[in-house]
Amino acid sequence: MNYLAHGRRFIDRPYFLAGTAVPDWLNVVDRKCRCRSKKAAPLVASSDPREAEIAAGIVQHHADDDWFHRTEEFNRLQWDFTKRIRDFLGKDSGLRPSFLGHILVELLLDSVLMENDPEELNAYYSAMKQIDGAIVQQTVERIAERPADRLDWFIGRFVEVRFLEDYPDDEKLLYRLNQVMQRVKLRALPDSFRSLLPELRREVRASSAALLTVHPT
Repeated sequence: MNYLAHGRRFIDRPYFLAGTAVPDWLNVVDRKCRCRSKKAAPLVASSDPREAEIAAGIVQHHADDDWFHRTEEFNRLQWDFTKRIRDFLGKDSGLRPSFLGHILVELLLDSVLMENDPEELNAYYSAMKQIDGAIVQQTVERIAERPADRLDWFIGRFVEVRFLEDYPDDEKLLYRLNQVMQRVKLRALPDSFRSLLPELRREVRASSAALLTVHPT
């Protein structure tokens, strides 16, 4: 799951919502800084309600990823996308097809959600504006037992830039994908990759109900 799919049910609980985004924020800010459920769970009972909500959101994120990544529909799409991307990029595509096959299912699912209900994304960002990034960073550092120096700054940028809004546009999505590729040190995608996105979008839209059906872990 990506940001909106993770958080959309918790827009009325801003600090819980922030917790659902923490693992993905850390993937950008510091991939060595990890907030595992096992470490976050004790703080769910914290006397500080904001800290407790952040910790509960982190636990929720991992629980949702667990069932989501086990679903037949996600695995079918991920494998299908990986094959299509490998065929498109050619034999020298390296690790890019499997990486993209995974994240594109998630990014395009967020795109479907915001196309279905544009106001939900506005509500998501409005809720994020209410949080104190310094409190989130302090809680994350307590859970991870290491610094997360740029997290407060990045949360502000996340709210300001609103890059989730770019996902429904193929050209802008390709730009965002290449930012990710640079971050994980994989080769950039060619402009022609954009031509593959419409058919992948259709596949995710057709499967969106199945992808969002919660399965017990």
